[in-house]
Amino acid sequence: MQPIPYLFFKSTCAEAMRTYAGIFGGTPEIMTFDQMPDGGRSGMPDMPGDAVMHAALKMGDGWLYASDDPSCKSSAMSGCSVAVSFPTVDEARRVYDALAERGEVRMAFEPTFWSPGFGMLNDRFGISWMVMTDAPNEGAAA
Repeated sequence: MQPIPYLFFKSTCAEAMRTYAGIFGGTPEIMTFDQMPDGGRSGMPDMPGDAVMHAALKMGDGWLYASDDPSCKSSAMSGCSVAVSFPTVDEARRVYDALAERGEVRMAFEPTFWSPGFGMLNDRFGISWMVMTDAPNEGAAA
């Protein structure tokens, strides 16, 4: 079993998933409410047809799932973050900087006692991220 983050957006899911595809690579699979069978669609008459019913993006060995929130009641992420780790500081820094663009930095990307590169942010879509480097920090106490 592997946990899969499922993110909810307020009408920005398609844009967010395309942005993440540009950052992490891959092509997002996006299904809109217009693509739902009529029986399912009739239960959500107020959802715009171009709103995202389900999206998926392959990220490394895992997946990121998402949709636009049909209730439009999703609050900001609280109490959790999507954590991603990379083999090099340069790759982690690139991803951190791309996610931070027009977002809010919560912890600058820098060396820590547990990683040669770690930072936290909320991206421009309101998603909370922790970006880190896999390699142990040289000189860190074991």
